[in-house]
Amino acid sequence: MEMSVFSLGDRVAIVTGGGKGIGRAISLALAKAGAHLVLVARSVPELEDTAAEIRTLGRRAAAIQADVRDREQVKKVVDQAGEEFGRIDILVNNAGGSFHISTMEMSEGAWDALIRENLKSVFLCSTLAGRVMMEHGGGNIINIASVAGLRAYPNNSSYGAAKAGIISLTKTMAVELAPHKVRVNAIAPGLIETGGVLQLFSDHPEIKQKEIDKTPLGRVGKPDDIAGVALFLASPASDYVTGQTIVVDGGLTSLLS
Repeated sequence: MEMSVFSLGDRVAIVTGGGKGIGRAISLALAKAGAHLVLVARSVPELEDTAAEIRTLGRRAAAIQADVRDREQVKKVVDQAGEEFGRIDILVNNAGGSFHISTMEMSEGAWDALIRENLKSVFLCSTLAGRVMMEHGGGNIINIASVAGLRAYPNNSSYGAAKAGIISLTKTMAVELAPHKVRVNAIAPGLIETGGVLQLFSDHPEIKQKEIDKTPLGRVGKPDDIAGVALFLASPASDYVTGQTIVVDGGLTSLLS
């Protein structure tokens, strides 16, 4: 196999939540492989910092402030990407969030908010960007799900339900879009050292050790662990892969299943 199958030379990728954490790591990995980036989030400073770093790699980057829960704002992102770059080859649906509360204590508003943030956003971005990909003869959608969508997730049922919905949506859209040469896959991360997790570990070192002890690979995941899989799915190396969810959790769900 030629290593060129991992090249993304001059392809254009939209990454939601691309300014920090997993989104930032994915954006930089795609840029290093040759892609130009459209970074989307509600927080501009972090987007601009990531975009600046991408430009130092010799790639083009646009930072767009937008709320991917809103159809009109997503449409503007897709339109702007088309105007500035002429095409959309890759979409990474990474934006999302969660908070902990038991199902019986959760309000209807809280349930709706998390479904909207984690699942509706993926639907909106995938359908709007997907239409552009169909018109241009193909593309690649990568959804960031979670192991929470594969097993019980106490005190965050709406987040788990949304991530399970992403996994189902991934399978269905993969079948529907296959005739148009648009591939759709998902990544289900386990516990990854992003901002909130790092703060939790700093405040409670015993929690980190507990997670390490129960994970077969003996460590907590890092954003680059997800970025490597995203690069594979975005590249020609995975041209015969669609409708799949790749779990990246150090073996934890295998142990629990």
